Amino acid sequence: MSSSRTWTTRAETGADVPAIRDIVRAAFPTPEEAALVDALRADAGAWIEGLSLVAVDDADRPVGHALLTRCHIGDSPALCLAPVAVRPTHQNTGAGTAAVRAALAAAERLGERHVVVLGHPEYYPRFGFSRASAHGIGLTIDVPDEALMALNLDAAHPLPAGTVRYAAPFGI
Repeated sequence: MSSSRTWTTRAETGADVPAIRDIVRAAFPTPEEAALVDALRADAGAWIEGLSLVAVDDADRPVGHALLTRCHIGDSPALCLAPVAVRPTHQNTGAGTAAVRAALAAAERLGERHVVVLGHPEYYPRFGFSRASAHGIGLTIDVPDEALMALNLDAAHPLPAGTVRYAAPFGI
């Protein structure tokens, strides 16, 4: 598949839940991430309607997924980007990038200010993420410094320093 494709993105619907579960199961080596998405969806303190975005094929079937849920940096509300998953047959086509961009745009429209991600340091900087430690942001667990990144969505409110507190289903 060509990486120049323009993907259609939209917020998940109830009908998308099984397809999202299948995408996440297929994209990760264990079923833990799919269970995490289900647990986050059931967590009223974490789930924010409209921040689970899918990239869909021409038949409106989800092939990529990006999820933002509530977390905190210190006492400041923020969002956690996790997981991001693409059906293996559609990886490297831009579907994941489209889903992430759509999720970040939706968060900005909702007035959200800050996003953190624990992920591949080669992938997330394309969205504006930078090393979280440079902003005084850390975790309670040991991770490679370059893997924890943060993004400011609102220039009027700089990233706060502090420890990231994830929603309970993350177990961090």
